Amino acid sequence: MRAILESYDSELTPSEHSPQLNRRMREAEEMVQKLHAHNTELEAQLSQVLEEVGNHKQRAEMLEVEMKVLKSQECTAEQSTSITKEEIDSLRLKIEELEAERSKLEEENRSLEMKLEKLTLQGDYDPSKTKVLHFSMNPASLAKQQRKEEQQQLQEECERLRELVRVLEGGGSIHGNLEGVGSFQSPQEIAELKKQVESAELKNQRLKEVFQTKIQEFRKVCYTLTGYQIDITTENQYRLTSIYAEHQGDCLLFKASSSSGGKMQLLETEFSRTIRELIDLHLLRQDSIPAFLSALTLDLFSRQTIA
Repeated sequence: MRAILESYDSELTPSEHSPQLNRRMREAEEMVQKLHAHNTELEAQLSQVLEEVGNHKQRAEMLEVEMKVLKSQECTAEQSTSITKEEIDSLRLKIEELEAERSKLEEENRSLEMKLEKLTLQGDYDPSKTKVLHFSMNPASLAKQQRKEEQQQLQEECERLRELVRVLEGGGSIHGNLEGVGSFQSPQEIAELKKQVESAELKNQRLKEVFQTKIQEFRKVCYTLTGYQIDITTENQYRLTSIYAEHQGDCLLFKASSSSGGKMQLLETEFSRTIRELIDLHLLRQDSIPAFLSALTLDLFSRQTIA
């Protein structure tokens, strides 16, 4: 390349040689400046890289220290893992118990709300939220008080009259210690009292007769409408005889669990053994005595119709 440059320079004239050298010198200087700038930049980058390497090294040392700490903590955590598992199991059991208790309380709350709503519909009220005003001169209270006083006076008067009638029937005289009887010592008053007693007894007898007549009328109406004659055999026990019974002894016996007759129980008879299917269907499955009696009436009626 030097020979080429020399041949190239020899071809140039002295006048052309100097500008060419100057230009090449400037280019060389520019190249040197660029190299210096590039070297400076590389040195800066090198120093930055060295600084980053130092930082990374320091960070690596810190990470090693942290790793050692973590390893030591991991060992302690493994030791406490068994304890934490037992605590977790106990906490789970407590949570399940609390959930069960919460569901139970919710159910009780719903039942209490239903009861409260039922009481509200029945006319009950909450004294803390509802204020009830009572009249000082309530007509109903006055009527009750007046009726109570009249009833008490009538009872006292009846007791005095009974005692007086007992004394008079025994043929004795009126005792002085009998309260309120001294005013009935005259024969006219005694006769009037006897008339009142006879009138009361006659009235009671008429009431009994009317009551017996109404009872018989009611039994006939029930027999005509329902098709069953109802008789009381013993206490809380009733005999039902159908109007379509084939035999006179075909009857059903029901026993009430209480005097109010809220729950009735069918007792076994010879006739009940012949209608086992109706008992199983309407009493055991459907739990309906009216449906059982209606089905039995239709069955007996169909038998008579076919016959």
